Amino acid sequence: MKFSTKSRYALRLMAELARYAPGTTVSLKEISERQNLSLKYLEQIVTPLARVGLVKSERGNQGGYRLTKAPADYTAGEILRAIEGSVAPIPCLGSETNECPMWEQCFTLPFWTGLDEVINQYIDSVTLEQLSSQLPASDKKEGCCSCGTKNA
Repeated sequence: MKFSTKSRYALRLMAELARYAPGTTVSLKEISERQNLSLKYLEQIVTPLARVGLVKSERGNQGGYRLTKAPADYTAGEILRAIEGSVAPIPCLGSETNECPMWEQCFTLPFWTGLDEVINQYIDSVTLEQLSSQLPASDKKEGCCSCGTKNA
C-alpha cells in the first residue's frame, strides 16, 4: 500500500504544529519554510485537517493554525484517515459493510482483513507526540526520510 504525498506532508505539517506550545498559532508560510514544502500544497492539505477538527485556524496578524488537542492525543491513523479516507489495503474493506458481491467466496479475504488490522493497529499506536519528537532541533532543510529524496 502506498500513501499519497498529501498524507506524508500532513504528518509533517502536524508534527511541526506539535513542536510549539499548546495554543500557539503557526503560519503555513513558516511551516512551508521549515519543511521546504510548497505553501499552496500545504493550503490544500490543511483544509481536510481543519474540516475534521484536528487543527483550528486563527485569523489576524498573529493568525495561523494550531492543534486542537495535545500532541499525545493524536494518532498518525486519524491524521492519515483525515487525508486519505480509508487506509484499507483493498476497496471492499474500505467501508463499514463489505459490498463486494464475491466476499462470501473470497478465499483471500482473511489475508486482506488481517493486513488491514495490522495496518490500523500500527498507525493508531503512533502518536503525534512521538512523531514530533523525531523532528531535528535545527532548521536545516534535509531529506525527509530514509529514501534520500529532498523535500519537495
